[in-house]
Amino acid sequence: MRILMMALAATLLAGCAGSAMNDARTKTPYKTLTSDKPEKVVAQCVQFAWQDEAVFGVDAGAYLQPGEKGGSTVYTRSAESFVDVTTDASGTALSYYAQHDDFVAKRRLAALATCL
Repeated sequence: MRILMMALAATLLAGCAGSAMNDARTKTPYKTLTSDKPEKVVAQCVQFAWQDEAVFGVDAGAYLQPGEKGGSTVYTRSAESFVDVTTDASGTALSYYAQHDDFVAKRRLAALATCL
């Protein structure tokens, strides 16, 4: 039952976050990065890094879902921060989006950078 509830909550969050992510994708990413590591490894690492309660406290939720155009997307509640992780000819490409240019966005970017 608990797993079902968690799956339902994640689905609802994805729906709410989806429109915010689609809107953000019409603009330039906050930061673009690349990695030599496989896309799945990078995406799982980012999810894990963003779930660090010692760093992010109660906002340590991070969710992983298939990307809109392939690859993966890791996002936080309400898509305040998210990263699209895809594979291209040069390796793994990351497009990081943040709703606000603040300390939390920079902290999430720093955590993401540890996965490159």
